[in-house]
Amino acid sequence: MSDILIVDDERDIRELIGDILKDEGFSVRLAGTSDAAMAEINKEPPALLILDIWLKDSQMDGIDILKAVKRDNPDVPVVIISGHGNIEIAVAAIKQGAYDFIEKPFNIDQLMVVITRAMETSRLRRENSVLKRKDVGELEMVGSSASFKALKSHLEKVTKSNGRVMLTGPAGVGKEVAARYIHAHSDRQNAPFIVVSSASIEPEQMEERLFGRETPERGVEQGLLEQAHGGIIYFDEIADMPMGTQSKILRVLVDQQFQRVGGTDKVRVDLRVISSTSRDLQAAIAADTFRQELFHRLNVVPIDVPSLEDRREDIPVLADFFIDLFNREQGLPAREISDEAQALLQTMPWPGNVRQLKNVIERVLILGDGTGPIAARELPANEEPVVDEGRVVLSGALATLPLREARELFEREYLLTQINRFGGNISRTATFVGMERSALHRKLKSLGVVTSNKSGARVAHVEDDG
Repeated sequence: MSDILIVDDERDIRELIGDILKDEGFSVRLAGTSDAAMAEINKEPPALLILDIWLKDSQMDGIDILKAVKRDNPDVPVVIISGHGNIEIAVAAIKQGAYDFIEKPFNIDQLMVVITRAMETSRLRRENSVLKRKDVGELEMVGSSASFKALKSHLEKVTKSNGRVMLTGPAGVGKEVAARYIHAHSDRQNAPFIVVSSASIEPEQMEERLFGRETPERGVEQGLLEQAHGGIIYFDEIADMPMGTQSKILRVLVDQQFQRVGGTDKVRVDLRVISSTSRDLQAAIAADTFRQELFHRLNVVPIDVPSLEDRREDIPVLADFFIDLFNREQGLPAREISDEAQALLQTMPWPGNVRQLKNVIERVLILGDGTGPIAARELPANEEPVVDEGRVVLSGALATLPLREARELFEREYLLTQINRFGGNISRTATFVGMERSALHRKLKSLGVVTSNKSGARVAHVEDDG
């Protein structure tokens, strides 16, 4: 981007600056009034704006135009020039978001230095934003299970639209990763992705953080909504947002504009909204802690992100991914996972989901005593039966049952675990447990174990007698 818009009511000045910039290889547009300037900006935002403070025969002065540009196109750097400059005007311009201020008559070399720095700052900011998005973007969408493929298919269907998406699922499943995947594949991929952590922002600070503020001392301070202009704003754990803020967010969704705290100007924003929750919003609505109208505004496209227990097939590939990630980022050993450890990972309970698996892998790599394959004994202890010197150590509950009941309970839980480990695939389960497929079907029927679709995958569970 090398397009510069020059706004000055003195024709000689704007043409002189324009000719100099053309000689330096820049593309230039000229405007002599506020109406002409705003028309050019609305047609296509420039890479940089050179703006005179005083504009004769115009409805807006330079400060008014600066406010409008920073409201609607905050990434455009603005250099202020004026023949009537003084320290008060300079301070006012900087507070409103101007990159720099130059007095007339100005030195051409000085002007070129300021323009070059402003353009470079803008370029680095854009590149940094893109790199940050790549670091946490689509690479973490890892898996091949049926439920994962169903999730990815749903995400791909919404990438090119502007529809509001509500991501649901328990904590740790990767809802933010899913939101970033949508962003990385959308038409807004080069625009900001701003996260609002509803649970971590103090209620009394929520409105300033979202809407920004204006004070005589510090001028304009942009909020998260303004920073997300043109891109995506992601409301993480939306159920934790205070009720008073919910009503104001609802108004933003309707009007696409708001006022900063302490301000009077309307700030227009172009946003796509993605929300997430691990809670039952219908229950929150019934308890009067969440606004029903806001729910309907946000829940245009609901997408469920499956738990790790619903995609156990993906555990080995996720574990390998995290091993490679920690090797690259922290220099931890790039170890393989033994078959025994892999089987244990696939049968362990994962209440913390993918986040918990990532933590377990990191812990094993840090505390591990070698570079060979990760052994089952290196994994954290859990409540599953543990093999000790050829013996299975029973849990207290299982040890109190008669043999027939204990055997039936063990067989049911064992087969449930194995079927879910293999994504509901009965053939693979039969091969692993060493049974004929027909015999396994009979055993499952006698134990009351059935499979059904959940999140696009086959999941085993005990048949409901009701």
